[in-house]
Amino acid sequence: MLVSRHAQSVLSVTTRMLGSRADAEDVAQDTFVSAYKALSGFQFDAKFSTWLYRIAVNKCTDVLRARRPGTISLDAGDSSAVWEPADYETPLQTLEQGELAWELDQSIQALPALYRESFVLRHVEGLGYDEMSVILGVNRDTLKMRVHKARNLLCQSLAHLDGARR
Repeated sequence: MLVSRHAQSVLSVTTRMLGSRADAEDVAQDTFVSAYKALSGFQFDAKFSTWLYRIAVNKCTDVLRARRPGTISLDAGDSSAVWEPADYETPLQTLEQGELAWELDQSIQALPALYRESFVLRHVEGLGYDEMSVILGVNRDTLKMRVHKARNLLCQSLAHLDGARR
């Protein structure tokens, strides 16, 4: 029941942090295995989802540390976020939206890990700074700075799209 309730959220976080759908699925599965093994030690001073996110983020951090610089995953183009166009959109609009989504995803993946994890938790998962603080073990002000810095880096990275359809 807990897996079915939280699987989508955990997979979303792992995919956004790792960029590779295959790696994200492996880490999400590993997250649930680790959570199951540690379930007896779960303290009820935090929400279960917060505890689970923390495990997932830690597992992603381990994978990112293990990656050698310059290594490119063959799954890098694989995205869990499937965008479906509305019925009234033209093929050109669909293509433009897909390209914009791809550019944004690539820019998020290019963020340094500390900024990426904060940005994903805040803007993709919609978590508040208090919950993020518990998950990452970092104070609110530091997280606000990281999210702000991530937004600035994304703006710089995507500046070439200034004239793109919004």
